[in-house]
Amino acid sequence: MKDKIRVFFQPIKIGKVEIPNRFFMAPMALPVECDENGAFTDKSIEYYVQRAKGGTGLIITGANWVENEVEPHAPCIFPCPTTMPNLYEKKARELTERVHAFGSKIFCQLTAGLGRSAIPGFVPPDRLVAPSEIHNRWIPELTCRELKTEEVEKIVEKFGEAAEIVKKSGFDGIEVHAIHEGYLLDCFAMSFFNKRTDKYGGDLRGRLTFAIEIVKKIKEVCGEDFPVILRFSIKSYVKDYFKGALPGETFEEKGRDIEEALEAAKILQDAGYDAFDADAGTYDSWYWAHPPMYFEKGIYLPLAKRLKEVAKVPVMVAGRMDDIEKSAQALIDGIIDMVGLGRPLLADPEFVNKVRTNQIDQIRPCLGCHDGCFGRVLEGGQGSCTVNPECGREIAVGIKKADSRKKVVVVGGGPAGMEAARVSALRGYDVILFEASDKLGGALLAASAPDFKEDERNLIAWYEGQLKKLGVDIRLNTKADKATIDAIKPDIIYVAEGSRPIVPSVDGIEKAVLAQDVLLGKVEAKDNVAVIGGGLVGCELALHLAKQGKKVTIVEALHDILSSGIKPPPMNEWMLRDLLAFYKVEIKTGRSLSSVTDEGAVVTGENGTETIPCEQVIIAVGYKPERSLYDELKYDYAYVYNLGDSKEVRNIRGAIWDAYEVARSL
Repeated sequence: MKDKIRVFFQPIKIGKVEIPNRFFMAPMALPVECDENGAFTDKSIEYYVQRAKGGTGLIITGANWVENEVEPHAPCIFPCPTTMPNLYEKKARELTERVHAFGSKIFCQLTAGLGRSAIPGFVPPDRLVAPSEIHNRWIPELTCRELKTEEVEKIVEKFGEAAEIVKKSGFDGIEVHAIHEGYLLDCFAMSFFNKRTDKYGGDLRGRLTFAIEIVKKIKEVCGEDFPVILRFSIKSYVKDYFKGALPGETFEEKGRDIEEALEAAKILQDAGYDAFDADAGTYDSWYWAHPPMYFEKGIYLPLAKRLKEVAKVPVMVAGRMDDIEKSAQALIDGIIDMVGLGRPLLADPEFVNKVRTNQIDQIRPCLGCHDGCFGRVLEGGQGSCTVNPECGREIAVGIKKADSRKKVVVVGGGPAGMEAARVSALRGYDVILFEASDKLGGALLAASAPDFKEDERNLIAWYEGQLKKLGVDIRLNTKADKATIDAIKPDIIYVAEGSRPIVPSVDGIEKAVLAQDVLLGKVEAKDNVAVIGGGLVGCELALHLAKQGKKVTIVEALHDILSSGIKPPPMNEWMLRDLLAFYKVEIKTGRSLSSVTDEGAVVTGENGTETIPCEQVIIAVGYKPERSLYDELKYDYAYVYNLGDSKEVRNIRGAIWDAYEVARSL
């Protein structure tokens, strides 16, 4: 593996700009903050600089608007060079100079607009636009009006204006956003969305005219040697409006298929684009553009291999490319020319440096959960990362060495306990961690059991390595009690006892088994099972068992699955729902468990009582906090904190973020 690593660290040129290695930071807008004048903030500058410091060869920023009139945008969403050029240039110049100090290059992504994919709040509901009149992706009741020819031409002109400012600001190139993900430019390129009869519609070349005029305008303003990348989806995976297709599913492509993409690529590279930043999917098949953990690693590589058949310019690919061996082999085999890291660089900005020095086991893994990057935005916050609370907040938070040593006791080796121990040790404290079982991981041990949860297993291994490296005194098979803790006389106590399953009080419940026992292999799943509880645990367990060929029925008391607890971000939820259907998991909602018999699960709903025949009933109706030790300690110590599920049953982000914040502050 050590020899393979060298392939990542060969330089490559995009146009005439040399990139020092084969890693690029995929464009992500959500962690980036801008002010009301469309300029980068110090917070966002530091976010990018940390990724350059971490060894990334090429940084591609998240989207920057080029205009705010044809498609007006809410303030403080994306930066915009044309809003207040002088201020933008000053802040962007600071960004580019600092990135260049580490030997990295940085390209600015400029967007043609959101079109029908505009998220509510980003564009006024009465100002939505598209190539042809159509409904909004998120709120179908809203109509996107058709752009006039002169409005499209105005956007092209604004690309030239924005590109000139970007070049003056010190950026090394531009990425055009995007014939990708169903955004405005992508919808122009697809006949499914583009019904125009002017120069921007018609056949493939006509539908690509918008993208062609953009690159020609940028080259006209910035010079032929100023490189321009195109964000480019090779296949849409769209079955219909709002309906995506899964890997391996047979369907009729309504968006862009591979053969059309290859023809488009030939036209676009001849028009002047210097590289393709390639992926797949649209907002109708959103999980392809933002792949959850349910996908295999390197999901776009078969598509990239096809694109390389016609591409005369570099092909760059992100999308679960954090499997180092697979990514290295793709470079060696000539399938791709550069490896993109999006969310993995949110999780660990030092990713590239750790690869270069063969410290791959030290890389903090991205979970593919989307909860910190997208979920936090949907809650009204700034995008960040579930496992890295410092992401996008590098200025606001951080871990500093303490002025004096303190004794810290952590009770519980789940994600909250491990994070509290890690941060306390980094502060220079003496840390003892008690774990009642024989291994670290807590609730993650069961959650990470399915085959699609390898990154959660990697997270446990990462914590184990970090705690060992930091000298944390880990005491497994040791249930801490008040007497044990009192004898240590700690200065700080973190209690993260976790939670225990909720067990319905119904007749015959002793015949049922717990979801966590099935996941942990303590109980073997039978061939025909009923999973009681359609939350995330129940649904992922159902998928896990169905993939093994078992007959699975989910029973949910509410009127829909995935409705209780913290909802997964949309791309994860939609893919999980589609997978459950694909693997023929039967779902019965609006029904509560009444009893368990030898025949199966007896459930009651609006239409009465029925028996679901099965060999086994598995309980997955949720968890309740375990905080008995915290209650014993809370009046005896000034600094005792309840963390993780012991405080409130939430998710991994809730556990890690609380533990990080408290431990870094004491």
